[in-house]
Amino acid sequence: MCGITGYLGDRQAKAVLFEGLRRLEYRGYDSAGICVISPEGEMGCVRVSGNLDALAGALEGAELPGTTGIGHTRWATHGPPTVENAHPHLDCDGNIAVVHNGIIENFVKLKHSLQSRGHRFKSQTDTETIAHLIEENYHGDLAEALRLSLGELAGAYGIVAVHRDNPDVIVAARRDSPLVLGIGDGEYFIASAVPAYLTRTRRFIFLEDGELLVVNRSGYSISGPDGREVSHRPVEVDWDIDAAEKGGYDDFMLKEIFEQPRAVADTLADKFDSSGEIEVEELCLEPEAARELRRIVVVACGTSYHAGLLAKYLFERWAALPVEIEIASEFRYRNLVVTGDDLVVAVSQSGETMDTLAGVREAKRRGASVIAVVNVVGSQMTREADGVIYTHAGPEVGVAATKTFTAQMAAMYLLAMHLGRLRGGVSDEKYRMIVGELQVLPPKIEEVLEGRDAVIACAEKYQHCRDFLFLGRSVGYPVAMEGALKLKEISYLHAEGYPAGEMKHGPIALLDKDVPVVAIAPRNSVYDKMISNIEEVKARGAPVVAVATRGDPEIEEICDDVLWVPETMEMLYPVLTVVPLQLFAYYVAKLRGCNVDQPRNLAKTVTVE
Repeated sequence: MCGITGYLGDRQAKAVLFEGLRRLEYRGYDSAGICVISPEGEMGCVRVSGNLDALAGALEGAELPGTTGIGHTRWATHGPPTVENAHPHLDCDGNIAVVHNGIIENFVKLKHSLQSRGHRFKSQTDTETIAHLIEENYHGDLAEALRLSLGELAGAYGIVAVHRDNPDVIVAARRDSPLVLGIGDGEYFIASAVPAYLTRTRRFIFLEDGELLVVNRSGYSISGPDGREVSHRPVEVDWDIDAAEKGGYDDFMLKEIFEQPRAVADTLADKFDSSGEIEVEELCLEPEAARELRRIVVVACGTSYHAGLLAKYLFERWAALPVEIEIASEFRYRNLVVTGDDLVVAVSQSGETMDTLAGVREAKRRGASVIAVVNVVGSQMTREADGVIYTHAGPEVGVAATKTFTAQMAAMYLLAMHLGRLRGGVSDEKYRMIVGELQVLPPKIEEVLEGRDAVIACAEKYQHCRDFLFLGRSVGYPVAMEGALKLKEISYLHAEGYPAGEMKHGPIALLDKDVPVVAIAPRNSVYDKMISNIEEVKARGAPVVAVATRGDPEIEEICDDVLWVPETMEMLYPVLTVVPLQLFAYYVAKLRGCNVDQPRNLAKTVTVE
């Protein structure tokens, strides 16, 4: 979850490292630090508590000459976000500096052992044990010292280390925590995610689990767990650099909300052949295998779980298959009944989410086929799954997912339709109708965005409420879940998403004039049921905000406020109805003075358990 940067080249490392950290701040912003080594072996470190603005202030007066260095922005796991717990961490003599993402599960045992041998610890982190282990194993070869140290570590890690005696060397290693190497012209960039250095290079190598990287003035080498050198072809990353900048918007989150028409359009654009049939080369799903499937299991976390919940409805309706939707952190620890007749669909924006990745591995171990729905080319999940559908949302910097969610939904429509076609459940006529409606979704999203003034008025009206209930039925239920998640993520208000029919089984007891209910109520097959639920809410005195199909007089008459969306097919409404809820969460949070891009206690990519 933390952001890691490393640089070796001819430029002054301080500026390059900080630039990379700024683009990775969404991965953690509890504390930060930079360490630079000069050609003469002088090593300087600056560490702060707080976000990168605090580090920028500390760096202004800091002399850190040198063209080799490492940096880190932290999401705290072990120890509070203090200067002492900020990375980089040093060994006893201040010769070795280490940054780390992940959790060292046996660090307490290692720490006690190291202390018994005279090592002096200054922090409460698990990371500092790595610096002291490298110190013990160092005999002039930093790479070998790291390799020996890795053998003593249990848990997940992305590690980057430098030594003052080797000012032209950086070493790195990973296990269950992402690291990439960016290749420039006589310079090298190490990071925990590609966006860190997209302005510097488009050529990246994604390290595999168990690999160790050595970078020096002559180039780089990568070796596997057995110490043998391995070769990787660099991947050309074609993300738009401007997509990682604010582009005139106040916040990344607002920019990314307004990028959703393009994110959906781009996700759909390359998935059809010349005849109009769905064709995804990376999917690797043979027609015979699709017809013989017994069941689909969708595995995901957070917002991706809500996209997976929508997929359950789609797969059941269009592919006529039983579907289970699983929270990844629970899926991996159950006594799984998954076989070679099952298809596991893993949904992850980053392709590095620890719990989802572990679920993928467990499913494959039991013989199931795995398709990953992922936004990041070359990420770990794309390399381990049998097939991939890429969502072309581009880099998403805001911690609360917005455009990646709608892109995931678009990908799910394609996958469900494709399975339906292969299994004979979607006729030619129905297929053409769905595809036609999908293709006009981007301009309809733009239409929803144009109605943001009504959303702002709604946010102003309800910003002081402490509790919200979001209700939906059928495919409106995942939207209710996502709307509630967005509001609590960035405004720190209590919000719950419920199936509307479940309201009478408990939540209705919470309702009064101070608990607004947000109802997902477009005109569809469950519309009349939603009207009944809204009437029940109104009878208890709670205000109702409806997300409804434009021009619906019945909704307008019974609800306190209405946020309109254009008409579309029933199963496609989630792409439209979620957008006003994203805007509502955004404006409530802004009115409450919250940092929408960096909500407290959260980070973008969850690479630890």
